[in-house]
Amino acid sequence: MTSPHSTQRPAVLPTLFGLGPRSADRRRRALPPGVLRLPTVGVDIGGTKVVAGVVDGEGRVLDRVRTETPHKSKSPKVVEDVIVDLVLQLADKHDVHAVGVGAAGWVDADRSKVLFAPHLNWRNEPLQEALSERLRFPVVVENDANAAAWAEWRFGAGRGEDHMVMITLGTGIGGAVVRDGFVDRGKYGLAGEFGHMQVVPGGHRCPCGNRGCWEQYSSGNALVREARELVAEESPVVQPLLARAGGAADGITGPLVTEAAREGDAVAVELLYEVGHWLGVGIANLAAALDPGRFVVGGGVSEAGDLLLGPAQEAFKRTLTGRGFRPEAGIVHAALGNEAGLVGAADLARQVARRFRTVKRRRKLS
Repeated sequence: MTSPHSTQRPAVLPTLFGLGPRSADRRRRALPPGVLRLPTVGVDIGGTKVVAGVVDGEGRVLDRVRTETPHKSKSPKVVEDVIVDLVLQLADKHDVHAVGVGAAGWVDADRSKVLFAPHLNWRNEPLQEALSERLRFPVVVENDANAAAWAEWRFGAGRGEDHMVMITLGTGIGGAVVRDGFVDRGKYGLAGEFGHMQVVPGGHRCPCGNRGCWEQYSSGNALVREARELVAEESPVVQPLLARAGGAADGITGPLVTEAAREGDAVAVELLYEVGHWLGVGIANLAAALDPGRFVVGGGVSEAGDLLLGPAQEAFKRTLTGRGFRPEAGIVHAALGNEAGLVGAADLARQVARRFRTVKRRRKLS
């Protein structure tokens, strides 16, 4: 029996479907021949859209469907209805064997409940059980950053690295750790909330309730806030950027700042440099705590490329504990883009796919 103080990673769902907590290579060998090539569905649930796709064993998306995310005031069943409908649309056309759901929220260690989702009305929601009953497929529920990290480790920028940390830069900062063929979810399933490390004591207030959180200095929200503050101060240097936004501060967005920086706007370049600097500082802190071999940076803000990662690498080298006397982890751009969460969720579901050929399921929407 596992000690309550054991550091062994939870493997509840794999055990349910006959797979123990083995290394990645041994786990694959234990699966029936051909299972890793079976098509599975990945579902990526965000604040604005729900995307589902059929993914093969090489991480290729064969087909996809999408719709808008129901408003967060809607009941959990409304969101479940959307997921079920998208999955069944795909199952009508493909021989699907399992479903993986990547949710933007806290997922418990058993990967069965969404404890809290900021963009949806999910509070301690038994999503895995609800979807399994309605779809009659094996279902895996995973945090979206964990799913993206798994996809990058299996098929993308993390391939070949046995200890990888992923940073996802969007409106905030998420992240995940993949080590020795496992997603390291922590004791309670909540590992990877890197955005809420405090890097500036007494700094900007964060919606989490604390001050000075990392994501207040290195995220899409931080980028936009700084640009709009310049507008509020009536700084002349921000006028070209404001003109791009149609003369309204509310029109300044992260993608707009990135586009301006690529075209040489000096203020936009400076804003991205600052966000990149704080990104490097936070990564240096994570290196001190976790000592991975590679950091993979993804999410919408990372589309700025070297305008962001260049300053991050500089700050990382200047801030890293023991610099000059230790190996330095690489910092690389994610390879799979917006499809990482969908691909990772599908591949995690493939790990627990049962040994049978799926027939098309009768729709069960009630």
